[in-house]
Amino acid sequence: MTGNVTARPSGADPLVEISGLTLGPAQGGAPVLHDACLTMPRGQVLGVVGRSGSGKSSLAYSLLGHVRPGLEVRSGTVRVADLDPFDRADARRLRGRVVSFLGQDPASSLNPALRIGTQIADAVRLRSPARRAHEVRAQVEKLLLSVRLPADRAFRRRLPRQVSGGQAQRVALALALAGAPALLVLDEPTSGLDTVLADRMRGLLAEVLSDGERAALLVSHDPAWIASVAHEVVRLEGGRIAGAGKPDAPVPAPRSSASSANGGVPGPGGVPRTGSRGVPRTGSGGALSVRGLDAAHGRVPVLHDISLTVPAGSCTAVVGPSGSGKTTLARCLAGLHRPARGSVEWREDGAEGGHGAPVQLVAQDARGALNPRESVRAALMRPLGRHHSAADAAREAARLLGLVSLDADVLARRPGELSGGQRQRVALARTLAAQPRVLVCDEITSALDRETASGVLALLDSLRRTLGVTVVMVTHDLTAAAHHAERVVVLDAGRVAETGPVDRVLTAPEHPVTRALLTHADGAVIAVPDQRR
Repeated sequence: MTGNVTARPSGADPLVEISGLTLGPAQGGAPVLHDACLTMPRGQVLGVVGRSGSGKSSLAYSLLGHVRPGLEVRSGTVRVADLDPFDRADARRLRGRVVSFLGQDPASSLNPALRIGTQIADAVRLRSPARRAHEVRAQVEKLLLSVRLPADRAFRRRLPRQVSGGQAQRVALALALAGAPALLVLDEPTSGLDTVLADRMRGLLAEVLSDGERAALLVSHDPAWIASVAHEVVRLEGGRIAGAGKPDAPVPAPRSSASSANGGVPGPGGVPRTGSRGVPRTGSGGALSVRGLDAAHGRVPVLHDISLTVPAGSCTAVVGPSGSGKTTLARCLAGLHRPARGSVEWREDGAEGGHGAPVQLVAQDARGALNPRESVRAALMRPLGRHHSAADAAREAARLLGLVSLDADVLARRPGELSGGQRQRVALARTLAAQPRVLVCDEITSALDRETASGVLALLDSLRRTLGVTVVMVTHDLTAAAHHAERVVVLDAGRVAETGPVDRVLTAPEHPVTRALLTHADGAVIAVPDQRR
């Protein structure tokens, strides 16, 4: 489907009206959102789908009067409850009171220095008529209970670092609901959660949206979830609204499907089978060896007696509930977190040509991993410049961007001018510039649409085939683990709950935690491809 489509969900009394909105780089260049037009009635849920970088988040943020650094509004208007979110005075009346935001990173919504009860109480005082202490406290308790959290004094006095990732996301939802906003903007609010917590969060949000009292704009890479809660769905392609319709009707798909892009057919959960066929290990022998690893954050133990071996050229998936210690293990493997006890050692027989550190981490938070003040070119040229001439480094930077499916014009942009998916691919390209022998990938596909995620995972398979790169894949996506890893390590409360070949662990799990994760994996049974058995 080509051309601009105006999405107009049915219903009277529009809450949101966007007309001809175009956003683009302030220094010139192609727009990231072009001539967007849509109308949202009160009480309706609008789903927004599309590939990473298609402009979904830019459209969502416009309802808050926000554009990413480096972008500007070139034309068009936005009205929410007859107010202009880009007008400073109107924005103060809108944000938190009429429209609230919930994203995939609860840390961006929570103040790490303030107790949870204090933060919610401040929001209640700011956004509601409650002023007296007992009135505020009653509202805080009501909000916590509404998002299925304890409302007792002990929980209210916790700091954000003292709750799990799933609890932090629900605290952020409680903050968003303070003041009973008429519109919720939800940008991938479950992408950083394990399958159990993501399923619970989807159920909680479905309850919040089912009463019809508030509208919501829901950005997600999960079409099944959007179909279950949205009244209308719009698809963005290349910054344009390319289609709109009911969630049970087909919305025009991208021009190139995941199947054709990766040469495979969709697997369970919508992840294409990339044809990795158990990527042959081409490393020169050796392994990444972890023995008796303990780690802590301050005085709080996180990992307990972790031992595992990852053969050179292979892929091991590390899965487990949120808060089980997966990211701490990844940082220990990359030498970024000092263990309290035990060892991490990389051995490779006859390794040649590796200039960088043997183990490199590709972090989940690409925004935090990249310097917001420097361009993509500068980020790539720093590691490349150590072993290449300026001309060779420039050519290699362009080649690396091509490997991660980015155009060369991205080189001039800063991280704030990129979508979440684009930032993650830049972070991967920068890591590859250091020529690592082991890639530790911490949830690197959690912010990507399924087609782009499949491409990144296929890239990792290609690197293993051609370069013998070893991969440790920390993930909540059990289907990705089934299709790309040879072995699986399941963590629970900082300990190895279960480990073994992917075909055994994901088809005949022995530990209750593994069974729970599989049960909530997008409601589907994880099937290991026959060639992986």
